[in-house]
Amino acid sequence: MRVLTVCVLTVRVLAVCVLRVCPLTACVLRVFALTGRQSSGCWPGCARGWARTENRTATCVRSAVTLTGMPDAAAHASSSASSSSASSTTPPAAVPPVYVVGGGPGGLATAAVLGAYGIRAVVLEKADAVGASWRGHYDRLRLHTTRRLSGLPGLAIPRAYGRWVGRDDVVRYLEQYAEHHHLEVATGVEVRRVDRAADGGWVLHANGGRKPAARTVVIATGYNHTPYLPDWPGRDSYPGELLHAGAYRNARPYQGKDVLVVGTGNTGAEIAADLAAGGAARVRLAVRTAPHIVRRSTAGWPAQATGILVRRLPPRLVDRAAHVMRRLSVPDLAAHGLPMPDTGLYSRVLEGAIPVQDVGLIDAVRSGAVRPVAAVVSFDGGVVRLADGDAIEPEAVIAATGYRRGLDGLVGHLGLLDARGRPRVHGPRTLPSAPGLHFTGYTNPISGMFRELALDARRIARAIATAAPPLAPPEPSTPSARKV
Repeated sequence: MRVLTVCVLTVRVLAVCVLRVCPLTACVLRVFALTGRQSSGCWPGCARGWARTENRTATCVRSAVTLTGMPDAAAHASSSASSSSASSTTPPAAVPPVYVVGGGPGGLATAAVLGAYGIRAVVLEKADAVGASWRGHYDRLRLHTTRRLSGLPGLAIPRAYGRWVGRDDVVRYLEQYAEHHHLEVATGVEVRRVDRAADGGWVLHANGGRKPAARTVVIATGYNHTPYLPDWPGRDSYPGELLHAGAYRNARPYQGKDVLVVGTGNTGAEIAADLAAGGAARVRLAVRTAPHIVRRSTAGWPAQATGILVRRLPPRLVDRAAHVMRRLSVPDLAAHGLPMPDTGLYSRVLEGAIPVQDVGLIDAVRSGAVRPVAAVVSFDGGVVRLADGDAIEPEAVIAATGYRRGLDGLVGHLGLLDARGRPRVHGPRTLPSAPGLHFTGYTNPISGMFRELALDARRIARAIATAAPPLAPPEPSTPSARKV
């Protein structure tokens, strides 16, 4: 045993030396570490923490169950008292849990890692199940990141879901994740406002007049929270079908129709390709700014892995390399209405514009099944006027115009948001004016959303565990069910 310990320490020392000497080596090693499978499903060094999680006495509140009551300190105290009455006549002091607002991948991952630290976390989800935003996406959607690089802490995505995980399998994975880690999820609880408490903590104003309080709160309501539909002049006069991409499911209702898709992000590009393949009579794609287009994978190497390797490099260097790669891997689409962008790929990423991963758009544009047109300027009855002066008359308009973070009503009055409505800090960091209030999932990284959510979850949990002793009371010697 001592020999094994010495070997492990030696390897760690050597690894630290290598990582300090060569940052590029560090990036490569991280990629291999992330892609390598671990039989325990844990990240390095946390096996014992997850073992403790498996033996936690807190009962998992099934994600599909809508709670009629709010998990609070009183319920926690009474259940702890009943479980320990055999060994003590005095119940342990009630300690409020960490409340995690949002039952998506970021919220679930943070709650799971907090549990590994012995900290009780309660996830508050306004829908009736976890992963609500994923349930509402269009049928064709798949993760644009690989299965191996998208797993959340403590549970890998099953191999059976394939390399590019589909929407339904993502939802299934999130359900499995909540169950695997015995997470306490209170569904049907919509937190509408967060205020400072008199004792320096936080009070959450939820539906039904409930006001749970906590010393620490994690906001994880999601990057794509509130659909944004531009207020085009004359929009209300349009007699056809006008909907946001968030309401689109598949191409069946648009077979044989003339459809205009507005927006060339990943969603707009994929919906346009889906419509063309699904039998729409004509598909046009309104382009305001020509996007960067990359292959989802090249010779088996995923674009996400490249994003991980280059994200710490100088933007100008990455821009040049990306320009060369595009010329080698993506055909020139300028003649079809999609010219090469003027701004470099990584410079655009830093401005918040993620490159479009090709899942059929290139072939659809080259074949004429999808025709790029100028940006939408206004509506005039059934006529849509474009920036280049053209006027078209589509039967349906699908606006893939993005989402807003939806944080203004929740925390906007606290002065924590920037001009674009995003948190000024995220992850383990908190503002001096708002200690104990964390945010996760409000960036759109080139390295993959799920991967960054997993990293943020570990950092946030570590910061919370370091700032204060575990919030959960001592576990009883014999496991017993805890009602919430």
